[in-house]
Amino acid sequence: MVISIKELQEHIRPDVIAMRRHLHQYPELSNKEVNTSQFIKEKLTAYGVSFEEGFAGNGVLGIIKGAQPGKTVALRADMDALPIQETNEHAFVSKEKGIMHACGHDAHTAMLLGTAYMLQQLQAHIIGTVLLIFQPAEEAAPIGGALPMLEDGLFKHYKPDVIYGQHVWPDLPVGYVGIRDREMMGASDRFKLVVKGNGSHASMPHYANDAIVIAGHIVTSIQSIVSRNVDPLEAAVVTIGTIHGGYAPNVIADEVVLEGTVRTYRAEVKQEVKRRFHQITEQIAHAHGGSVEVDYLDGYPATINTEKWAALARNTARNYFGAHAAPDVNPSLAGEDFSRFLEQIPGAFIWLGTQIEDYEKQKPLHDPGFELNERALADGSTFMVQLAIDTLNELKRDE
Repeated sequence: MVISIKELQEHIRPDVIAMRRHLHQYPELSNKEVNTSQFIKEKLTAYGVSFEEGFAGNGVLGIIKGAQPGKTVALRADMDALPIQETNEHAFVSKEKGIMHACGHDAHTAMLLGTAYMLQQLQAHIIGTVLLIFQPAEEAAPIGGALPMLEDGLFKHYKPDVIYGQHVWPDLPVGYVGIRDREMMGASDRFKLVVKGNGSHASMPHYANDAIVIAGHIVTSIQSIVSRNVDPLEAAVVTIGTIHGGYAPNVIADEVVLEGTVRTYRAEVKQEVKRRFHQITEQIAHAHGGSVEVDYLDGYPATINTEKWAALARNTARNYFGAHAAPDVNPSLAGEDFSRFLEQIPGAFIWLGTQIEDYEKQKPLHDPGFELNERALADGSTFMVQLAIDTLNELKRDE
């Protein structure tokens, strides 16, 4: 008897939810996903899925070879958590103080494990090979886990022709997916500025060179980069996230530290913003008689989908969820380490709708109260199964 994908979905549904809840209770930070990695390997072993391990420390690569020869498609899930204290009150809250799966990586891992089980059962009907990438350290920007996995030989034995990643998305209802033909998410650079002046007593400013005044001019001046150096039809953000300086109300500060982020889509825009950022910060500091140390960290590149495979994913979503399933969505300037894979391999990044029933209570990603709708999890697993099969079939037709 041939087992249908729908039957497999119903079989795996409670397990995917249970796996997600277990992982949610025991989150691990970037590059510390030891128990999470072990959990993945135990599940793959139980499912009869072969795997390789040790990529970027805790990364795992599941391998499912179809009964018929063909091309290779890869599916990726990240598995690290965030240094956030959870504020939810459900039965499976994090048991690790100050650590929480506030970005849905527990769901990503559980869904890909569900996908692994289903694909293994469908092995006789698969044309080609499916790779299952369980990636550590997605939150560890600017380096992340994708690049170290690639440098460790992730695709030494199996090179994918197409790759997909899937991310829970609280802005979309269950049964909807977000797929764009080009830009999905932004480049995410970081910076640290150390502004230096000369200190003095607050009553004697003529003896000082106030680092706080210099920093204030820098904060306001760099806002002109977006408003006056970037085409209004392009997207860019320059944000100062932290400012630390000063000692006491009656002391003029000799040093201020500012940290922030730059977000863009197009590489040309990023380079222009970066150029002007250095120019403005250094010249403002010099003009006020001070100096600035600029530590600019190039982070994840923009996540740019391949049009062909985004279109195929959209078609798979509509066939699976319904004609309504893939509405037009705006891109996000949030960063995503999956971009490292898309720099080398064609593919697409996909948002899976996981909005909770009471939308008024929905918290965003990275919030200590973030929750997702578990009704979407089995669908997420099944969608990736169908997407892998559809892609392998398309690759076979292209031979």
